[in-house]
Amino acid sequence: MTSGSGSEVPGAPGGAGGQQPGDGHGPEEASPESKKRRSLGKELLIIIGIALVLALLVKMFLLQAFSIPSDSMQNTLQQGDRVLVDKLTPWFGSKPGRGEVIVFHDPDKWLAGQPVPNPNPVQKALSWIGLMPSAEEEDLIKRVIGVGGDTVECNGPGPLLVNGKALKEPYVYPGDTPCSFDDLGGQFKVKVPKGYLWVMGDNRQNSRDSRYNQFDKNHGMVPVDNVVGRAIVIAWPLSHWTTLPVPDTFDQRLNTRSTALPVTPQGPAVAGAMAFAPWRRRRTPLIAT
Repeated sequence: MTSGSGSEVPGAPGGAGGQQPGDGHGPEEASPESKKRRSLGKELLIIIGIALVLALLVKMFLLQAFSIPSDSMQNTLQQGDRVLVDKLTPWFGSKPGRGEVIVFHDPDKWLAGQPVPNPNPVQKALSWIGLMPSAEEEDLIKRVIGVGGDTVECNGPGPLLVNGKALKEPYVYPGDTPCSFDDLGGQFKVKVPKGYLWVMGDNRQNSRDSRYNQFDKNHGMVPVDNVVGRAIVIAWPLSHWTTLPVPDTFDQRLNTRSTALPVTPQGPAVAGAMAFAPWRRRRTPLIAT
């Protein structure tokens, strides 16, 4: 005799308490398809998380992409070009050298009056990890002409002199003279203090650079600490793809003590640029007036 009040289910194996899946009296076991979907979802989240972390690490320590919005570095850089900036070598003690194209933070209101968009919180978060352009960073891109201890001079149309040695500058925009005829800063002779840089755009008659900021707190100089990194390659558009080496004119003995000009090793950075160039389509906009 069995006791109870309908606790048995006819046909259930094992007698009392047996239940069939899906009878509404107990939890259903997940189907293999459902388990597979949950597993794929978890894997996708992990992959996305790893990608975001890698993107952040690359932006912070290795490479960062910038967009060129102005003509101040023509013909070396065109509006719309995307450059990859090496942020790695400064970690090994390298300092910016003559002839390098560098990105640097605005030293003292060089970009005053430039409109700055007001991004929403989501845009700020995506910009922080490098997946969207940043609207708040105020950076410029120019060519280093003089480093600490150098004397840089412009007389008449040029050539530009560094420590009394004339530079041959094939990168200067066609039709421009190496020096500008104006009373605002085109004619000058300056001594670059230690820890600072004198920078100029390749489009000499259309670049607001060190020459035209000599009345700021740094007398037109860029503190080395403001340098983000060296632009090493034009990554986009592909038709403009090229590296940005130091021009040959800077290989001459320009130091006052007649020592050879050091050139920063860029092998690891260029290799990294090759790896990441197709991937970093989103860029940080760069003000390069």
